[in-house]
Amino acid sequence: MMQSGSPQTGSERDLLAKNRRFYDLLWSGARLVEPQRFNTWTLVQSLLSASGRRLEVAPGLRPRLPILGTQFVDISAPALMKLRARGAQVVLSEVASLPFANETFDLVCALDIIEHVDDDDRAMSELSRVAKSGGVLLLSMPLHPALWTSFDDFVGHKRRYEPPQLLLKLAQHQLLVECSATFGMQPRSSRLVDIGMWWLLHHRERAMWWYNRAFMPLGLRFQKELRLAPGMIATDNVDEILLVCRKGVAAASPAVEGRP
Repeated sequence: MMQSGSPQTGSERDLLAKNRRFYDLLWSGARLVEPQRFNTWTLVQSLLSASGRRLEVAPGLRPRLPILGTQFVDISAPALMKLRARGAQVVLSEVASLPFANETFDLVCALDIIEHVDDDDRAMSELSRVAKSGGVLLLSMPLHPALWTSFDDFVGHKRRYEPPQLLLKLAQHQLLVECSATFGMQPRSSRLVDIGMWWLLHHRERAMWWYNRAFMPLGLRFQKELRLAPGMIATDNVDEILLVCRKGVAAASPAVEGRP
């Protein structure tokens, strides 16, 4: 049975509209990047043989799961149009209201999305609901509210997470962290981020052109190898984390590495 989402609040509608405007413009002028070009590909390959049906939520034009044979969900029509042109199965929808029956997918991928929604519990509940018991979920999110910058506001982030609270929240939705790794392609230089934001605010079309034609290819070329470790890695110097979770395993009293 498919679960129907509750009506949106005004805050949720405003946040969705903000995210849609940003990403519609971004993806309208972007080219699709093949999942094989990302540092997540080796991990994804290791999961494909054991997976049946696959879902990726909010990939934009940067999918991490194989384009053929994966169901994609996004709020951006331009992104979905380009994915469909490559033979992908697509549907326009939101992470907090997924149009699928309970326990449909063996592998669910939702990178860089939970931090964008107003009600993250509803989003996590939906991701857990459509995953099969024992299924794998790939999630990523930014950490540490103290690291909040104007960049978070600009790209539509709603929050950053403290690791202990994140683990508890995942456990509440039947998700146990099996392994994790440092993640993300955001420049470490705050000065570089500030320059990029100024261009996006004052010369958006030109900035998007440079991002899609130059900075994104450079980021792909110099991305670091994904180094997974069991459980939750030590996160003191981690800005964003990738989590490999398993649904349906009891997860009482989760702990961060290096904590009692």
